[in-house]
Amino acid sequence: MIDFEPLILTFRLALITTIILLIISFPIAYWLAYSRFKAKAIVETIVSMPLVLPPSVLGFYLLVAFSPSSWLGQFLETNFDLRLVFSFTGLIVASVIYSLPFMVHPIQAGFASLEPELKYASYSLGKSRLTTLLRVLLPNMKSSLLTGIVLTFAHTIGEFGVVLMIGGNIPGETKVASMAIYDQVEMMHYDQANIYAFILFAITFVILLVVYLINQRYFISKAI
Repeated sequence: MIDFEPLILTFRLALITTIILLIISFPIAYWLAYSRFKAKAIVETIVSMPLVLPPSVLGFYLLVAFSPSSWLGQFLETNFDLRLVFSFTGLIVASVIYSLPFMVHPIQAGFASLEPELKYASYSLGKSRLTTLLRVLLPNMKSSLLTGIVLTFAHTIGEFGVVLMIGGNIPGETKVASMAIYDQVEMMHYDQANIYAFILFAITFVILLVVYLINQRYFISKAI
């Protein structure tokens, strides 16, 4: 019988990661879209690194950084009683870093696609930057927001290398669905592995299909 705990843990991780990234990605994406800072390319490169960096590399450096033997790991454990290595909290931190570009880039593209007149017209009416962001800019980039949310959620579901390095394979704590598939394959339980794999495949397919259909309807409605 299949153990649903890794699936529940996976979706819990994906949901928490998506919410955190939705909050912290707005200022980053806004700054990247409108800033004229000369060294902006360096920041964009750092944000985009998880797209091309092997997950095991990122996971290894996070493991080293958060290890109890490192100064950062000792600082977190001594002052906040927080150990990130081989814990669900550590998985959240790693997932936020690993999935950062999947939320930032769509939102940045959404900001960049907006007509500058929208922002300036709002300012001329005496609206603050926060009001302009919440009531003028965001309602006009719903498609970008939806894309960022879905890509981040789906990407987090499929994490393996980062999870393996920073979280290990602790049942009920860090054993997510990707690790469960790996375990079942190692034990040559292909039927069980297939169930986990098919569930993840089906869910991510449906999620992406819904996004494309919504975006298609959105662009058609704007063109009419």
